[in-house]
Amino acid sequence: MKIGFIGLGNMAGTICQGLIKSDFIDGSEVYGYDINSQQLMMFEQDFGIHICSSEQDVVKNCDYLVMGVKPNVVESVISKIKSVIDQQVIVSIVAGYGNDKYEELLPGTHHLTIMPNTPAKVLEGTTLFEKDNTLTAEELNYVQTMFESIGEVYLIENYQMVAGGALSGCGPAFVYMFIEALADGAVLNGLPRDLAYKLASQTVLGSAKMVKETQLHPGILKDQVCSPGGITIQGVKALEENNFRNAVMEAIDRSKK
Repeated sequence: MKIGFIGLGNMAGTICQGLIKSDFIDGSEVYGYDINSQQLMMFEQDFGIHICSSEQDVVKNCDYLVMGVKPNVVESVISKIKSVIDQQVIVSIVAGYGNDKYEELLPGTHHLTIMPNTPAKVLEGTTLFEKDNTLTAEELNYVQTMFESIGEVYLIENYQMVAGGALSGCGPAFVYMFIEALADGAVLNGLPRDLAYKLASQTVLGSAKMVKETQLHPGILKDQVCSPGGITIQGVKALEENNFRNAVMEAIDRSKK
């Protein structure tokens, strides 16, 4: 199978890199087009993909197409490729363009809307699949295997994509801010910054693994760290006094709008 990318920006480029890095596909089986010629040259040189001269050129050369352009240009791109789409499977990462929208724009085609995230670059991504799509069982299995090579895949109800996307799609930015804040606090108290970032990153990584592997409620795990009258509960009190929980909840809520 050959995979094509229309748009190789931050997210689509991350997917492309991850698929090749995971050995799901060789770069020689990947085709790409982007309006940024320097970006294309980088992918050709670093990952061995084929550079295409246009969006139509990508479609003609691939079996699976990742639509990775911005929402404000996706309809103009679709108008360019509509006449050359045959049986290609369209996997769209374009925000706001779900199953119903693609049925209007490309009726009768095989399409699936997904929401990936940037940790796919290190093969730890989270990708949400819309449950309602027009792929065959075989096609869906192939795409699921594709994205499982760069992380975890969740097939969810279409109406859940907005909230799910705010959490897993936008969430990495919030986690990076938390890591930065943890490190800043340690630097404030005399720790070297490079060590502070390492400790903060590993602390978040290990804590996340504890939640996943123990399957205990995060509150229980938090309680296990907090000794009566100890230093941790003092820090928890500081977070509560500064509306930590509400700030995080508001960040997710606003990100879905």
